[in-house]
Amino acid sequence: MQLSGINLNTDFKPKLLYSLKNYSRKKFLSDLMAGIIVGIVALPLAIAFGIASGVSPEKGLITAIIAGFIISFLGGSSVQIGGPTGAFIIIVYGVIQQFGFEGLAIATVIAGAMLILMGIMKLGTIIKFMPYPIIVGFTSGIALTIFSTQMKDLFGLTMATVPSDFISKWIAYIKAFPSIHIGSAVTGIASILIIIYASKFIKKIPGSLIAIIIMTVVVYILKHFCGISGIETIGDRFEINASLPDPITIPINFNTINLLFPTAFTIAMLCAIESLLSATVADGVTGDRHNSNTELIAQGVANMVTPIFGGIPATGAIARTMTNINNGGKTPMAGIIHAVILLLILLFLGPLTKHIPMACLAGVLIIVSYNMSEWRTFRSLLKNPKSDVIVLVTTFFLTVFFDLTIAIETGLLIAMLLFMRRVSETSQISIIKNELDMKTDAEKTVDNDKLSLPKYVEVYEIEGPFFFGIANKFDESMKQINREKAKIRIIRMRKVPFMDSTGLHNLESLYRLSKKEGIQLVLSGVNEKIRAMMDKSGFSDKVGHDNICSDINKALARANTLLQ
Repeated sequence: MQLSGINLNTDFKPKLLYSLKNYSRKKFLSDLMAGIIVGIVALPLAIAFGIASGVSPEKGLITAIIAGFIISFLGGSSVQIGGPTGAFIIIVYGVIQQFGFEGLAIATVIAGAMLILMGIMKLGTIIKFMPYPIIVGFTSGIALTIFSTQMKDLFGLTMATVPSDFISKWIAYIKAFPSIHIGSAVTGIASILIIIYASKFIKKIPGSLIAIIIMTVVVYILKHFCGISGIETIGDRFEINASLPDPITIPINFNTINLLFPTAFTIAMLCAIESLLSATVADGVTGDRHNSNTELIAQGVANMVTPIFGGIPATGAIARTMTNINNGGKTPMAGIIHAVILLLILLFLGPLTKHIPMACLAGVLIIVSYNMSEWRTFRSLLKNPKSDVIVLVTTFFLTVFFDLTIAIETGLLIAMLLFMRRVSETSQISIIKNELDMKTDAEKTVDNDKLSLPKYVEVYEIEGPFFFGIANKFDESMKQINREKAKIRIIRMRKVPFMDSTGLHNLESLYRLSKKEGIQLVLSGVNEKIRAMMDKSGFSDKVGHDNICSDINKALARANTLLQ
């Protein structure tokens, strides 16, 4: 089945099915070790991302468990690890503030449906070509925004509410800074230092987990044995439910779809971009090749199921995916094992998470935001052409000062406009009236380098895509034609790779104008796709099938016949 040229035959081929065909004990042991390590790495991140997103810590864990399992079970990558990521923090927090958790659940389910539709329509390969400046722009913007949200917990500031917009937030921080809690500040800064330096001495255990264990023990001792209070912990703010929740009903109707569609679109696009980027990076390391459409379908299913159990949006996580690869993960079984490890931690060690200091989690997220910032890449892109810099800077500032939805939509719009300008600059339209230079022409059939044109014949050659972006250039060229002399007008299209409806409309306008002035139109070098488009629209019948020729030699022969 096809819809507007899009093939709807499902390209759904989970990697797990292929991996199990030649699965061995050696691969299982390798996946087991990688899965355990990735599960441990994912623990502090899932908790931190959940809290920073405005939900309870176990919801972050539930997302990592359910989404992580589904993405590995159904996904198109052998080593992709799914779960909550830092990129969604700002979106999730904003949606919850505006529409509540129910609104987030609805938007996430709609986004999941969009992702499944993208996979079915085989749009995975297209999404991978998202302009790099847009990706860096909103990733760096998200990183700065995440960093700005952690100041209250990092320094233990006394604030009734934290403003949502960037500038007001920092003004409020400055006003509240005299209320800094020294214990919280020391805890947060110590956590950051532990994460930075632990990786230099201990390679297998993530620095974030080491920091959480050390600072949780230290703060527990200070609170219960030294009488030092005021260092806020997870248990002071949240009630931990160490079990999988019962499924809930997501109330979706046309009103909620209409209200939350823009947010759902942003979630779907961000999920698609981040997951396919992660899978592509993994392919570069492993030498494997992921199925992008299968991956989108798996991401969609995960985001439709997870909210039913109280989870938040999830996608492929680059850091956890690379951890999986570096620790020997070979197949999707490693991702499944990582989800099982997190489930066991939730069920048996969940109550212990209430002792984790909030300042420590703030330190973890500050390191995450630093790693996300890609400031070196951002700086290098500023040396690129102005068009790339405009897209980069615009996306970055819109992400920071407005929101990600506006940033992605505006960034895409600017990128498309600049792309169209570049394509239109490469498209050339020229008029040849006396002779054709055939020296390097692929359609040359005789030894003569020059091909003389019969009297009353002119050749009108289009080089490059013939689409709405060059409509003005086409109209300007038409005005230069000497309409008094020509009787035959050959439109040479051998170098036109594709044509849209505007290009076809321009050809039809030229045909009507030529017919009105008694000039016969002949087409040359039309490729199969453009010819099919002409046949379907009825243009071939208007201009005459005999007047659509495969090359310039046949077109000139047809012109001579018409002149006689």
